[in-house]
Amino acid sequence: AAAAGGGVAHAAPVEVDLSDDPKHSYDVLQALNTLFAAAIQATFGVTSNPAVTPTSAKMAANGDYQCNAAMQLSKDLKGQADAPKNPRDAATRLMAALPPCDLIASCEVAGPGFINIKLSDEFIAKHAMKTIHSGVQPPKTTKKKVIIDFSSPNIAKEMHVGHLRSTIIGDFLARLMEYVGHDVQRINHLGDWGTQFGMLVTHLKDKFPNFDTESPPIGDLQAFYVESKKRFDEDADFNKRAHDAVVELQSGSDPKVRKAWQLICDVSLEALNEIYRRLDTHLTPMGESFYQSRMAHLITELEQSGKIVTDEKGRKIMWTQGADIPLILVKSDQGFTYDTSDLATLRYRLQEAQGQWLIYVVGNSQSLHLENVFKAGRELGWIDDSAVRIDHVGFGDVLGENKKKFSSRDGGTVRLRDLLDEGVQRAEARIRESERQLLKEDEEIKTTAESLAYACIKYVDLSSNRTGDYVFSFERMLADKGNTACFLAYAYTRIRSILRNPVVADIDVKAASQKPLVFTKPQERKLALHIVRFGETIQRILKDLLPHFLCDYLYELAVTFTEFYEACYCIEKQDGKTTVHESRILLCEATATTMSACFDILGFRKIERM
Repeated sequence: AAAAGGGVAHAAPVEVDLSDDPKHSYDVLQALNTLFAAAIQATFGVTSNPAVTPTSAKMAANGDYQCNAAMQLSKDLKGQADAPKNPRDAATRLMAALPPCDLIASCEVAGPGFINIKLSDEFIAKHAMKTIHSGVQPPKTTKKKVIIDFSSPNIAKEMHVGHLRSTIIGDFLARLMEYVGHDVQRINHLGDWGTQFGMLVTHLKDKFPNFDTESPPIGDLQAFYVESKKRFDEDADFNKRAHDAVVELQSGSDPKVRKAWQLICDVSLEALNEIYRRLDTHLTPMGESFYQSRMAHLITELEQSGKIVTDEKGRKIMWTQGADIPLILVKSDQGFTYDTSDLATLRYRLQEAQGQWLIYVVGNSQSLHLENVFKAGRELGWIDDSAVRIDHVGFGDVLGENKKKFSSRDGGTVRLRDLLDEGVQRAEARIRESERQLLKEDEEIKTTAESLAYACIKYVDLSSNRTGDYVFSFERMLADKGNTACFLAYAYTRIRSILRNPVVADIDVKAASQKPLVFTKPQERKLALHIVRFGETIQRILKDLLPHFLCDYLYELAVTFTEFYEACYCIEKQDGKTTVHESRILLCEATATTMSACFDILGFRKIERM
């Protein structure tokens, strides 16, 4: 946009509040973008994207951040009075409008018009030490009620590898939202209603007629499901009675049927919760059954408002604008569908639960379906996009090393329980065979193996871009080199071993962190700068909901610490004298504290020795 009067405005003093909030981590990227946006407005009288980005590791010698706004500004303002002659002129004038501040040490124009920005050492040192005396604080956000739908297996079926990604990604997002201060509801949208329950209830009544007075031995629900499905497919009389049981279940006409259904749900939930316990996650079960009465009310309202029509097959359907397929809300046999359930669920979460941010952690294959449901919600006037955010957090498949869907050796589905067991066994074997392992007691080895295995399984998922598929390999995920949970665990335990050293233990790190941190080598500054970038990393993930950004940050932090550790002695012994470099010990503490915060968000149990 041009300045008023058709020309370019003259620079006015830039006044920007860059003050630090002691309760939150400093978002350097946001501060720089705010500063340069104000400089653009003051210099050229326009609102334009400052396009400030962190500098890549390869270009770090040129500066810590780079502003790339000058090229676009030069193009947009061409032909106007007092327009910049070229991008370099635009960049030079922008730099002149920047006020002195504690954040920036220097700026310089490079190439065709890039502005390289170097942060002040004092600013970096101050905010790196803040992680010690104030903890690793989240960036500032506006508190919202966030409803996250994840995991969502079917009752009476064992969780398998297909449930892995939704459970892990959903738990990560829930932990992240809780960390930054949102009011989070973790919802398990269980498949606990429908035709299969008529079949299961009927089989239960036949096999254990006294189930309502004597608890039946149905711990192996998978086998129980297979038995009932076989009868359902092969026995016409059983099939009819199963369908009748569905009607009785949905109408509530037979209390024994409802009790049998509840018993099956309870046994199944017990098995599901064992998996969740192992993965250190928790959810509130709110299955399809919860929305049954709401579905009936919804259909009545939509019929009265003329929003749904009956097609030639006798189905009640709703078309959304531009959709290729309709939402099928009532089948020809008058039963409800997934479309009905998901639409009723959406309305409940918006209107009754008062959700301000809805997140659906569901596979990519459901993207068109959810898009249609959300579109219906907008057309029905339920969704105000200025007040509510709705995200489908899609993800790809878990593949085997043959690049096909992950499966057992006989081609069957891999049970999640078996996957976790194998991970623990492999991790324990790896620990026991290591010449460097410091663990002596069997119990400590087993506990460490569990923590390591679950971290590895989570990390291989979260470190992959969730929008694509990833290859599952125990060998690669348990490697102690490269971007793996094992490498991160080794880096963390190395830092903790330094901090446990008797000559270090006497240092009061919180008191010491109030003193100025001094950089004597470039590796010290590089490590401190990366610690300070934690806040902007969290903000980026909140925007894009891509967990691998945190994994990238954490891996780079571990690599940067390794470079620092190799170049900078923390404890130096020479001529019988031991020197402790307190400033470097503080950097170790700040690194460990930041890694610990990342582990918490990722859902890892911390390992102190390995």
